Amino acid sequence: MSLRPFAAIAVACLLAFGVAACDNTVRGAGKDINQTADAVGDSVN
Repeated sequence: MSLRPFAAIAVACLLAFGVAACDNTVRGAGKDINQTADAVGDSVN
């Protein structure tokens, strides 16, 4: 087995995990920002 196909698969897997981690981070940050806005709105009213 050549190393190139294995390296390509490994890089593709790492890229997929990286994209998934970024997606979770962005979603979590969005939820935090939304909750902060709600809390500020509640404290003003």
